[in-house]
Amino acid sequence: MTDTIEPVELDEDEKQKIAQRLVDEAREQGVDLVGPGGVLTGLTKTVLETALDEELAEHLGYDKHDPVGRNGGNSRNGTRSKTLLTDVGPVELDVPRDREGTFDPQIVKKRQRRLDGVDQIVLSLTARGLTTGEVAAHFADVYGASVSKDTISRITEKVTAEMAEWQHRPLDRVYPVIFIDALVVKVRDGQVTNKPFYIVIGVTTAGERDILGIWAGEGGEGAKFWLNVLTEIKNRGVEDVLIAVCDGLKGLPEAITTSWEYTQVQTCVIHLIRNTFRYAARQDWDQLAKDLKPVYTAINAEQAAGKLEEFADRWSAKYPAAVRLWRNAWNEFVPFLDYDVEIRKIICTTNAIESLNARYRRAVRARGHFPNDAAALKCLYLVTRSLDPTGRGRARWVIRWKAALNAFAITFEGRISPSDN
Repeated sequence: MTDTIEPVELDEDEKQKIAQRLVDEAREQGVDLVGPGGVLTGLTKTVLETALDEELAEHLGYDKHDPVGRNGGNSRNGTRSKTLLTDVGPVELDVPRDREGTFDPQIVKKRQRRLDGVDQIVLSLTARGLTTGEVAAHFADVYGASVSKDTISRITEKVTAEMAEWQHRPLDRVYPVIFIDALVVKVRDGQVTNKPFYIVIGVTTAGERDILGIWAGEGGEGAKFWLNVLTEIKNRGVEDVLIAVCDGLKGLPEAITTSWEYTQVQTCVIHLIRNTFRYAARQDWDQLAKDLKPVYTAINAEQAAGKLEEFADRWSAKYPAAVRLWRNAWNEFVPFLDYDVEIRKIICTTNAIESLNARYRRAVRARGHFPNDAAALKCLYLVTRSLDPTGRGRARWVIRWKAALNAFAITFEGRISPSDN
């Protein structure tokens, strides 16, 4: 039997020297790093063939050219050629064979035509909104490799079962805050129409963002639709939600309180801010944001009302609809001012939501429209999947979480503890 080879640990300096040597060799030889004939392609070929030879030696019980193997039963029987698609391009391998045909390699399995890294590249490109044709063109242009649309479709279809498992996974017992947001996606249903896809985002007791699920909206969405969604979330283990943030969709507040009796429903300050910008020219956005901040950071409702009047004095002549938007939503907005400042920060942290929405919108815009709901859901899930290696779509919500957790524990005494996850 061959000796077990211990993995070699390289420090950063050694890795840097190897990388620099490869780059220098590529320049001297006038070749590319990746693609057909590239330095990394040749290196990948050498590494994989060496590993396959080691596997065969272990299978046979003796090394290549070792006299022990002469007339000893099963033996080497040449090689067979195989093209393997890797993340540095197609690699032509000479795969060793044995006479009895019992060798079953694990580094590159029988009938395997691509390395796992290629699948991850396909999923990553699809998560950015590229079509199967565009992904195929990417491999042809960058790697000089031919990958059929059917192969790309089969790779992406692998996540369908994973998506179903993710959509029905158990959730935490308590969420301090959940956000309910909508994304408009173009779906072909006879003709291309704008369809809402609803995303529910939770903030966990550990201060992490947790994307609870994605649902394709229905034509007449209202109380029944939202009650079904929230009942599903409750059945997945969510016993309590302290604050639910939404933008006043019809039937939603009633569905929330039906699911969790003591949940406080809060109009979404982020939506108010975002909708304000829709009435204004882009060059005024920075100043509008600066003038709005004193309104939603006021100490109390009285001070906020004064700041709103200052905002109105400055902008009502130019953007009357923006001022009217805040006045019409005032009664639903005011409860926000009763919360501790640390809770307000969690509810009004726009970066965590807007960065997520930006990723979703970028992928959706790149595709233009989808043939059906399932295709749109798969694209949105692939974006979610790309945000977190575990596939759960989690990330830190804010840096200073402990202060917020203390504020939630005091404000909602007896309903939350750090172990509620």
